This record gives sequence, structure tokens and C-alpha cells, in this order.
Amino acid sequence: MNISRQFPLSRIAALGLGALLASGVGAQTMTRDNGSPIGDNQNSQTAGPNGPDVLQDTHLIEKLQRFDRERIPERVVHARGTGAAGEFVSAGNLSELTRASVFAAAGKKTPVFVRFSTVIHPSGSPETLRDPRGFATKFYTDQGNWDLVGNNLPIFFIRDAIKFPDMVHSLKPSPITNAQDPNRFFDFFSHQPESTHMLTRVYSDLGIPASYRMMDGNGVHAFKMVNAQNQVSYVKFHWKSQQGIKNLTRAEAAKVQGEDFNNLTDDLYGAIKRGESPKWDLYIQVVKPEDLGKFPFNALDDTKIWPGIAETKIGTMTLNKVPENFFETTESVAMAPSHLVPGIEPSEDRMLQGRLFSYADTQFHRLGANNQHLPVNQPLTKVNNYNSNGAGTAVNPVGDVNYQPSRQPGSYAEDAQYKGVQTPLSGTTQQARIAVTDNFTQAGDFYRSLSKQEQENLIGNLASDLVKVSNPEIRQTMLSHFYKADADYGTRLTAAVKGNLADVQARAKKLEG
Repeated sequence: MNISRQFPLSRIAALGLGALLASGVGAQTMTRDNGSPIGDNQNSQTAGPNGPDVLQDTHLIEKLQRFDRERIPERVVHARGTGAAGEFVSAGNLSELTRASVFAAAGKKTPVFVRFSTVIHPSGSPETLRDPRGFATKFYTDQGNWDLVGNNLPIFFIRDAIKFPDMVHSLKPSPITNAQDPNRFFDFFSHQPESTHMLTRVYSDLGIPASYRMMDGNGVHAFKMVNAQNQVSYVKFHWKSQQGIKNLTRAEAAKVQGEDFNNLTDDLYGAIKRGESPKWDLYIQVVKPEDLGKFPFNALDDTKIWPGIAETKIGTMTLNKVPENFFETTESVAMAPSHLVPGIEPSEDRMLQGRLFSYADTQFHRLGANNQHLPVNQPLTKVNNYNSNGAGTAVNPVGDVNYQPSRQPGSYAEDAQYKGVQTPLSGTTQQARIAVTDNFTQAGDFYRSLSKQEQENLIGNLASDLVKVSNPEIRQTMLSHFYKADADYGTRLTAAVKGNLADVQARAKKLEG
């Protein structure tokens, strides 16, 4: 048999090199798909220390493009979802902050569709598994669709989108065993000390909500609100459940899973069908651009909350309709942070900057180029542009003019009042982490805010996975992160997994604050 005809040479080479690498020859230089070596796989190129990502970062773009196309047709993340429809009612006129019409007057109503989800686990998985919960809201405004795509927790694991594919790979099942493995994801997180805050929250009881109705939502990132005078405010969004917050312990989750692995969907749909429509109040925190630098950390770092900044209620959402068809709505809804409306713009948050590209690109791959023509994604406003032909166009523009600008009557033209706000930039393009990381303070603050029982639950939850890590270097590194956040936290966790406390303390002393 001619083996080269049955197995391409590239495959044979890959198999041979895999065995060679496993034998301990040493690390090999990472490359892009075209074979060119990668100089920095940890930091996106940005326009100065606090500027946005730059389009010339071809490694970031390629990495996200490839990642977005890894699953067909299931979502790579947030595959297990539940949707419901309803309406949002504005609490007042926010014109001093934003020209977004959804907040133009008290009592103004806007239809919404919300998709709740787990992040890592696949479609059909039990809804009792520990995981952040997606909380994505599509507002069908009279200025077009606005998607507020967030999670139940107010922060995230990492602060740069260039790390996102690697993070998800580590959390997904092993390519060998097809099982999620703490050895893999703690190996990754041991290199990401900024993950300490999010890991602490996920392994608290917040990691297993008892009900989507009794769960808050967060935009996670900072966004910009821009008013008619082009004055900018940075804001964070927070959905507060009127039903309160309720979570499950590990023991309770195990019991529920044995009885109903679809518990969150059943609870939400059951309540709506009984006429007990759940409600959430939407709040914002507001920070002026000149005050961003007054925080003891980078205010646009998505691993941080904004402590001490008051929240203002800006509206209430009610979910009162169960979709008639799961596929046509919950599975076909195409949420993307890039779906913005005038008066709401992205901040320079590095994770958000990557999501602006990645989410919309994912929907093009998952649903096809025509995803915005599907009923659940269609805006209520008329769409006027010259995008023509191909799979993405259901109806072509009428007439001879399919270009812009044009002097012909009835042709489309831009309106200068909707131009994006101008953001001052400084410095040069760079690939470097943010200047002030402060990876551990807020994790410690959160730990100390828990009750004694909640702390005990957190220690037990985290130890149950960390004890499975066979590599002592990974385990001790992770323990040092938690010890750096809070000495009691780290000491108790080290005892729970029978780690070396003296070594943990020594490692923690060497960590940057």
C-alpha cells in the first residue's frame, strides 16, 4: 500500500512531529497559518496604552476568524440556551447622557428578545453545571437593533481578546478524552493571574443559578454613552432581578440534575405560562472620561468592577412570551456587541474590541450571510443601504443607483449627526499588557464579602476541581493566586487540596499586586 496516497504528507509529518515533541525535544515557535512566526500571542496591538485595537493586527484577526469557524453549526460558546420575548420600558429621559432613542422618554416601550445560556457546555447539556450564564438582550429600537450581550457575573476571566480562543480551548473537553479536565483549564489560568477574580465568583454559589428569573445580568464591559452634543460618558450596565437572587449548592445541583436537567428552562417557561412574568430593572454606573484615571486600576479592564460608583435605574424589562419555535428564535437569534445604535458606542476595553469583530463574524459563519434577514434578527426600522446580491441579500435595492454618493433623487446619503465620537489617542501601536493590572484585590474583596457558609462552599467547590490537578507546579501556582487575593482564602484552599502552604506563601510574595 502506498501510504502517502492514503495519508497526506502533511498529516504524516504532523503525526511524526507530535511524537517527537512528546519525547521532550523542546518548545517550537508558534506560527500563523502562513507559517510566519508569532512574536506575541498574549497582547493585541493597540493604538497607544489605552487606545483601541488596530486592524493591522493580522494575527489577532486570523486567530479570531479561525476560532469562530471551529464548530458547525453549534455555537462555539453559549450553545445551551433558552430564549424569551418581552418589552423594555424606559424610566426617564436620558438625553443628557445619550441620544439613544430607547431612553428618550419615561414610559417609552421597546420590544426585546433575551437569550440566557451556559457558556462552555454543549447544546443539550444539563443546566445545573457550574458555568457563567449568558444574559444577552436584543432591543428592537426605532433606531435599529441594539444588542447588550453580557453575563450574569459582572466581570470576565481575561482582559484581552487574543487569549479568548485559548481560554475556551482549555475549558472545552480534552481532544483526547472528550471530557472537561481541570488539569487543562487550570494550566491555562495559572498563566493568567487576572482570572483570580472571575474564578472566585464562578466557584462561589453564583456559579450555579437556581433560576434564570432569579439571576442578575451585566454588560461586563464599559461602554460609551454619547449625547447630542457629542459629550461622552463611560457606563456599565447591570440588570437587577426583581425576583431576587437564588443559587444552588453543589449538593443541591446534583439532586436537581437527577430530577430535571432542563430545570432553568422549565422554571422560566413555567413562570411565564402561569402569568408570573419575570422582571429586571436596568441600572447604569456612569464615569466621566476625565475620571477614568482616578481608579487604582485600569477602569476599562473587564476583570474589574467599579466599586463605590452609584447605580442609576434607567428602565425595567418584562419577559412575558415563550417563543413558538425554538429553532427560529433561540437558536437563530444573532446577538453581537457590534449591533449598536446612535448614542451607544464601544469603549477601548480590549476584550470588547475583539468581541466587536468575533461575535458578528461567528453569526455569519453559523447562520450564513443572510442572518440579519431571519425574523428574530430583523430590525423594526427600514434598512437602507446598497449591500447587493449574494447570499446576504434577500431583496436588492430598487432602481439604477446601487452606489453612494449619488446626486440622483431618492438615493441614500449619510447623516453627519450619527458620526462616531472622536476619541483622543496618543503613543504608538504596541503589544503590551495594561500598565496597572491589580489582579488580586477585587478577588479578595469578593471573598471577604461572602458569609462564612458561602466561603466554605467556595472552598469546597474550588477544591473539588483543583485537587484533580496532577501537576504540582500548576496547582501551587493557582493556590498562590488565591492566597495573594486573601491569606485566609489561600490557606484554607491549600489545606483542602493538601498543598504546600510555605511554598504557596513564597510564590505569593513574588506576585505583582
